Parts: sequence; C-alpha cells; structure tokens
Amino acid sequence: MSDENEKTTEGKDRQVITALARGLSVLRCFRQGDRFLGNQEIAERTGLPKATISRLTHTLTVLGYLNHAKRFNQYSLGAAVLSLGYSMRGNMDILKVARPLMQELADHAEASVSLAAPDGLHMVYLENCVASANMITLRIDVGARTRIANTAMGRALLCGLPEEERADLISRIRKSIPKGEWRQIKAGIEQGALDYQDKGFCFSLGDWRENVNSIAVPLIQADRSVLALNCGGPSWQLSAEKLENDIGPRLVEISRSLATL
Repeated sequence: MSDENEKTTEGKDRQVITALARGLSVLRCFRQGDRFLGNQEIAERTGLPKATISRLTHTLTVLGYLNHAKRFNQYSLGAAVLSLGYSMRGNMDILKVARPLMQELADHAEASVSLAAPDGLHMVYLENCVASANMITLRIDVGARTRIANTAMGRALLCGLPEEERADLISRIRKSIPKGEWRQIKAGIEQGALDYQDKGFCFSLGDWRENVNSIAVPLIQADRSVLALNCGGPSWQLSAEKLENDIGPRLVEISRSLATL
C-alpha cells in the first residue's frame, strides 16, 4: 500500500473497518507533486484490485475527498482533505506557542526549524519556520512527509518513544527497507540513540540529503504523544560543531518549554 503502516492494519484488529481503511489508503497514496492519479496507478500503489479502487474513488469523489478530471479520467485530492488538515492544525494549541520560539531559533541559526509528527513510517511537517533574512534555507511545506529511517527528526522520534513502541517501529522500518540499505539505516538509528543518550539530541549529517545537516530532539507531550523538533540547513552553513554546541542546546530548551502543553 501507499504506506507500510496500512499493510499491518487489515486482519490484525477485528475492530478495524476494512472498507474505511482501504478508502483512507487511497487518499494516502497521493504524494507531493502528484496532481492527478488514475485508478490503475492507485491500484498499484495501494495493492488493491482495480475494481475495488474504482468503487472507492467514485465514493470519495461523491463525498468531496477526490476530484474527478473527466478529460483524463484521473483523480486529484479534493478540498475536503485540506479542510481536515486545517481543522487538525487549528486545534493544536502547541503550534501557537511553538511558532514564535521556532521563528526566533530560525533567525538565530539562519536556517529552517520544523515541528513534525509521526505518520506511519514517515514524519509529517506540522510547522516550518525559515530565517526572516534573505538566506538560503530549507523551505518545506506544511503537510510534506519525510522518512523516519534516515532523518534527524525520525531518529529523535524513536528516542522519545516507549521501548515497546520503538522496537515495533524499528521492526516495521526494517521490513520496508531493501536489504542492501538496512545496515546503513540501522547504524544511523543506533548512532542517533547514542547521541541522544550522551548529548540530548540526534544528528543527520548528509544522511537525508547530501550537503544538508540537521539536528533534532523529541518533544514528549503531556499526553505522552511524541513529536520531533528539527533544525536543518546547508552543511556549509550548519556545521556539526555549530549544531552540537549552539543549536542543539537551544532545541532542548524549546522542547522542555513545550513539553507540558
């Protein structure tokens, strides 16, 4: 399916409504940059029969979650999806408090500061602040997704999870990674755990994108749910030394101030 998280859903929990899970998997298979998808491509991404996809896309179109472009016989996400996302963000009190703190750090670091939540095997961006000055920064849209496996924020998330949840997520990550890549991914996760234990934050030095360095901390909320707070930018601008000695401690301080919300 579009996210490995759904592959484990059907058949394991008798309370799960299969039709609903499949409908949501159709929506989740749309990726950043996908303007239109046809039933065949959706079927390939979800692993569901094309006949099933045809019924699901029709239903989602009737409900406003998909738009049908008759000229191409393809689908795009509808306004109802955006409405759900904004309702979710609007009800997150933490964003109102976090935004000015994140912007202050972004200006200080001359970089990008992001807050993200786990979504299956990915992190989804809830907020992203960039330096106010005209600097070269990472401009990532709210709602964009990135892998947990090889990012600083993903490693920070893993460090913030309870042991059982962390082990389960690492197991699912391993199953989703080609065998030839797992050794490097595993080493990064293990190093992230060591860095967090020793320093209080996790790094990604060119692991996510070449010539991009980042640092992240887990943000464990009062309800025990875990987010990740990240600062990243070009490696020539954010050296490992600057991340460790300057940015990291500031991230830890912000995380602590937000943890009670």
